[in-house]
Amino acid sequence: MIHDFVSIDLETTGLLPKEDRIIEIAAVRFQSGKETEVFHTYVNPGREVPQRITELTGISSEMLSKAPFFSEICEELLSFIGEDVLMAHHISFDYAFLKRAVVNQMPPQWMKEKGFEKKGIDTLKIARSFLPTIESRSLRALCEYYRIPILAHRAEEDARATALLYEKMWEQFGNDEDINASKNKLFQPYPLVYKIKREGPATKAQKERLYRELDKHKIVPEYNIEGLTKNEASRYLDRILSEYGR
Repeated sequence: MIHDFVSIDLETTGLLPKEDRIIEIAAVRFQSGKETEVFHTYVNPGREVPQRITELTGISSEMLSKAPFFSEICEELLSFIGEDVLMAHHISFDYAFLKRAVVNQMPPQWMKEKGFEKKGIDTLKIARSFLPTIESRSLRALCEYYRIPILAHRAEEDARATALLYEKMWEQFGNDEDINASKNKLFQPYPLVYKIKREGPATKAQKERLYRELDKHKIVPEYNIEGLTKNEASRYLDRILSEYGR
């Protein structure tokens, strides 16, 4: 069993790292199996929070209007995480969002020298391997299965619950001598992989064209044009042209 790690959870505007943004981050440090520190912040995504996300998380655009942008908390978050192992439920999701945000924020030289290559533990992978017959392996369902109290679909609650879930599954399966070594390795950290190239900010020409199209079609944008990347600006422009024509 791993006793020293940072359990993380994110809330986002959607499920696609290439298109969606982080709106809440929680990182809970455990040392010798005990919680020692918490990093928590809301994040202004520079766009409207979809209604379905507000209904799921309780986080609204109004709540985030004065929250810091990721650029304002990035270095503090990186300092908090340090070299620790990361833990999450479906860690590939959280790591993809985090790494994309870090790569787009930190200078190329910093990424070259330090990078954001991490090792992690995924409680969802453990549950899929050891609990194949239960109906759902969502964090909520597994917490109910193990009677782990969890109050709301929010980042800090979920990060703590994930650490408790890891402990419960280790207690049930980790010391079973009949379990083969490959399955037992799921309780150990492994290298996280997510390939991402740095995305530059939208060009002046892109932003000017977006402003023109929005004005021409009387569209109220649900995003902050000044905070878009090149790829995002291109996608938004394509959507407008597809709907309204050239």
